Order: sequence, then C-alpha cells, then structure tokens
Amino acid sequence: MGRKRTKSGKIRLAEVAELAGVSPITASRFFRNPEALSVAKRTRVESAARELGYVPNLAARALASQRTEVIGVLIPSLTNNVFSDVLRGIYDASEGSRYSIQLSNTRYSILQEEKLLRLFLAQKPAGLIVTGIDQTTESRAMLEAADCPIVQIMEIGPSPIDMMIGFSHYDAARAAIAHLFDQGRRRIGFVGARMDPRVQRRLDGYVAAMKDAGLFDQRLTVTTATPTSVTLGGALFADLLAREPDIDAVFCANDDLALGVLFECRRREIAVPEQIAIVGFNDLEFMASSVPTLTSVRTNRYEMGSTAAAMLIEAIEGKRPEQPVLDLGFTVIERQSSQMQRPAGPRPPEWSAAVQNDSVTNDP
Repeated sequence: MGRKRTKSGKIRLAEVAELAGVSPITASRFFRNPEALSVAKRTRVESAARELGYVPNLAARALASQRTEVIGVLIPSLTNNVFSDVLRGIYDASEGSRYSIQLSNTRYSILQEEKLLRLFLAQKPAGLIVTGIDQTTESRAMLEAADCPIVQIMEIGPSPIDMMIGFSHYDAARAAIAHLFDQGRRRIGFVGARMDPRVQRRLDGYVAAMKDAGLFDQRLTVTTATPTSVTLGGALFADLLAREPDIDAVFCANDDLALGVLFECRRREIAVPEQIAIVGFNDLEFMASSVPTLTSVRTNRYEMGSTAAAMLIEAIEGKRPEQPVLDLGFTVIERQSSQMQRPAGPRPPEWSAAVQNDSVTNDP
C-alpha cells in the first residue's frame, strides 16, 4: 500500500518520522543537528529518509531558522591547480559536518563576484569563504552587513571584513628576490600574466626589492593581462630576452610561467642555472620533477583551505577564533634552477649543511 503524499507528490517529514519510529520533532532535529540524536536514532532516521527518497526543504528551513546549512565558497578559478589544493582543504575540513559546500567561480572578475555574493546572501548561507581582499565597495558593504561568519582567504591585509587567512604576496616576492641576490644574481627580470591583485602585489614586492638594491630597471619587467599558461611563459621570456639579453635571472609570477621559461631556455640552449636562474611561485608538484628542478615560493594552499573551513564552522557554532587573522607564511624552496654553481672538488661542510636545509621560511 502506497504512503500518503502531499498534493505535489513529495514525501513529508512526518512520513520519515513514522517509518523511523520517532516523533516528527526528533526527525526534524536530525536534519538540523544530527549530533543531538543518539547513534541508533540517527541511523533509523537516515535509513528511513533514504528509503523514502526524502529531501529536506532548505528554503523552508532557512525561512524558519534565518539560515541554511550551506557554506558558500567563491574562488576565481576551477581549473587552476592553486585553487584545486585550496578546495581540497575546504572539502576535507567540512567532511563529517552537517554543512554542505556551494561553490561559485568568479573568473577573476570583481563584478562577477559582486553578482554572486548578492545571490549567495539572498540564500541565507551559514557562512562564506571569499578569495582575496579586493572586493568592490558594494561587495564589501554586503559582506559587512551579512548575518553570517566570513573568511577571506589567499592573502592578508589591514582591514579584514571578519576573519582572514593567507600570507603576504608582497613579502613572498621580496624573499624570492633576496634568494636570487644571495646566489649572486643582479639582472633579475620579472614575468607576469593575468595580473590579478595578488600577482600585482608580487610585482610590487619585486620592484621594491630591486629598488632597495639600486638595481631596478623597468625594462626588466614583462607583463600581460592574458591568462597564464606554460606557452605564454616561454613567449614572455622571449620578449624579455629580445629587450634585455644580459639578464641573469627571472622571477616568474607563477609556476606555469616558470616552466615555460625553462622550456624556452632549453630551446635556445641557454644553460640553467649557469646562465640564467629561474624562480617560480606556488611550488606546484611539477616544480620538483622538472629537469633541472625549479625553485619556487611554496604557499600553504591546502592548509589555507582546511583552516578556513574549520575556522568558519567553529564561528558558525558560536566559537569565535582567538586570532581572526592568521598568517600562514611562505617558504622559498631552493632547487637546481637557481643554485649558485660551486667550484669542483670537495664541498665545504657548511655548504653541505645549507643544501640539506634548502629553503627560506617566513613563519609569522
């Protein structure tokens, strides 16, 4: 005999409760806060809901509670490996909680971000994770007025909307240039693409470091608004060489560009690092397996995502973090593409120790 349906044919919560042998209030509590029920009751309600194909009405619940159990995440790219690592951290940290992740792609557009924020906030999310600190005036006003916790990720800045986790792209770039100075490099070029605000801050760090050393030359920088790629890295490096053939190092705004520079060096039979040193940014997996291996600035992307999600969930539950702004720092990972060439013969003991500890770390 079929169970009674509403006029729309949808399963009602009361039917789930009846099949599970619990009260409708208990069944409702399961969908709001399953941890409040015993394991036995949770199992019965979950089994009944699955058998009946019951799907909770999130919109109705939002009207009743003024909040859904959805965490909105806005990132600028779904294909960039940098954000893949961040998302892996977010999903891992939220797994097992009662919150689900709703993901949107801003495509590096602050106007698209503004549009998506308006949509998200109309749906009454439990919390929001947004990328960066460069929201429009309207976006910032909406976020400041939002009735939910918010975490800005990927960098830190002086005016957090609520919580913030990331690192200084400016300082990371300065550390990369300092490493190249330590290796005896002086004519250091900069190659950048897309030039979103975070890349722009890396360029600013490069410029400041070069100016402090009295070595800045505008002709050493090549940038484009074109989206980044390995092929583009080679093309930009070719432009830089045509302009300034005496360069002895290149700092690239990301690892794709650095790999493109390496390929162009191989094509032109330019020895790396003997003639030109290369440093990338983000330290993606392929940097350690290229030939030669490529130096890069390691950013803690997975930890950024997982910590942001954990901070947000705790804040939703009423447990505000003691430190709402968290600087995860960065690490300059020194590899073959930038290492100073040493004379033949036995290595001095102090150099052997330095090679074993081949990174420069910024731990706040």
